[in-house]
Amino acid sequence: MTILTNEEVLELLKGVTHPEQEKDIVSLGMVEHLAVDPATGAVRFTLKLTKPRDPMAGSVRRAAEAILTETTGVAPVIVVSEPLPPDSKAAKQQAMREKSSMSGVGQVIAVASGKGGVGKSTVTANLAVALAAEGFRVGVLDADIYGPSMPKMFGVEGYKPVAEVAEDGSDLEYIVPAEAYGVKVMSIGFFISGSDALVWRGPMATNALRQLLHQTAWGELDYLLIDLPPGTGDLHLTIVSELKLSGAVIVSTPQEVALADVVRGIAMFRNENVGVPIRGIVENMAWFTPAELPENKYYIFGPAGADGRVAALAKEQGVPFLGSIPLVQAIAEGGDAGTPIAARDSVTGEAFRSVARTLA
Repeated sequence: MTILTNEEVLELLKGVTHPEQEKDIVSLGMVEHLAVDPATGAVRFTLKLTKPRDPMAGSVRRAAEAILTETTGVAPVIVVSEPLPPDSKAAKQQAMREKSSMSGVGQVIAVASGKGGVGKSTVTANLAVALAAEGFRVGVLDADIYGPSMPKMFGVEGYKPVAEVAEDGSDLEYIVPAEAYGVKVMSIGFFISGSDALVWRGPMATNALRQLLHQTAWGELDYLLIDLPPGTGDLHLTIVSELKLSGAVIVSTPQEVALADVVRGIAMFRNENVGVPIRGIVENMAWFTPAELPENKYYIFGPAGADGRVAALAKEQGVPFLGSIPLVQAIAEGGDAGTPIAARDSVTGEAFRSVARTLA
């Protein structure tokens, strides 16, 4: 048994010529993902064909196997990879990723919650407005395919998206997002009427999300916040597989039932196949403060704030506690009216801006 270096393997493979193209397979760029097992000396690599259904593929692979087996004494593992047909669905998706409009986006932050009803979308919208108020270039993608709420929260429900042709001379078109309060907004809600029920199977939803991700004209952004649907599922995994997320922010109320779901959400992002860092936890609906008694705090969902349950869980999980947002009527009214409270100079608006500064 002889153990070769990668360079020695490549030198050997230069002796394998593609009969039709009359060049060696290394010069043609057909050798990819080369690796040598240091224990056994076995060589592994991908033989990337230059065209689909290449009739010479078999003879080229056999020639490579013969020359490597003779030298090392161990049969190599060669995986043959054909190029995608240009009109195939997979090829179109690959082209979409290569020409993705995400190239000018800096930090991509997923905003998630273990369970529904904790105010995740409200926090996403106000956090985006707060970051914009701090001078950052911000975008929001409404990835809650089954319950899009960003158009209403930003007051752009009547927006009709238009497409613009790419400047690179290709025939790709990009969707122009809505803009409000200094934030670029894209949502599936722009493409359906308010009465439509989105009863989609998983693949339909993920394909729609994939298109919104890569074909929105985001331009240059410092932050793109992605409002995920609650829970963990196909859409979450699509986001992770399509993008290199900079991190995730998790929203929770102080309720114990909500915190149990937070632990599951953290575990999903920390899974070895996902590997997304948790940038922090936001405590929403921390306490109730009535408008007529602005100094009073009523802890409806249990202990909150720096000494509360959410802060304790953040410490236990080793993630930052980004801050607390109170439960006040003005937040709900702002969301319903399309005027996020973070855009106002108020105590509650400052709470969102404080969370935004901590995150940034």
